Amino acid sequence: MLTQSLILDDRTSNTLLANNRCVWRAVSDSVMGGVSHAALTPAQVEGKNCLHLSGVVSLERNGGFLQASIDLSTNGILDASNYLGISFEVYGNNEIYNLHLRTSDTTLVWQSYRASFFAPSNWEKISIPFEEFAPHRLHSPLNIRQLKRLGIVAIGRPMSANLYFRNVVFLNKKLT
Repeated sequence: MLTQSLILDDRTSNTLLANNRCVWRAVSDSVMGGVSHAALTPAQVEGKNCLHLSGVVSLERNGGFLQASIDLSTNGILDASNYLGISFEVYGNNEIYNLHLRTSDTTLVWQSYRASFFAPSNWEKISIPFEEFAPHRLHSPLNIRQLKRLGIVAIGRPMSANLYFRNVVFLNKKLT
């Protein structure tokens, strides 16, 4: 029977604090010399509490990303082996974004496990199974027993990011 989910952030907080007691933060390529800029703020869209990721992605000075990121556990590691994937709701600007996962295997800042999603200009639920995450600049398969961080990312091309998101959960705990 597959019924339970692990709530990462249901947006009951009107701050950057998530249900898992970790704090969302905006990060851009400016930490590595790029010129992209990002903002992350609590918001409400169509009566739904959410977070708003906005900014401009620039490829200048070897840049090219901005993201909302969160640690997955206050203890450093989340074992997600009892879950099938990640689900969240988005309201966007008809652009393609990425969901990135970092694990204990991602030791360099450019390494991650990535899956893309389309963010329409209305609320839509996105579900991404762990099998859809592809390694980027590393050879290890995704180890869902060693998850450290999640990022919702605008990356790889010049663009204006304008993405609202809410209800981030790990899907379907496998009950034994």
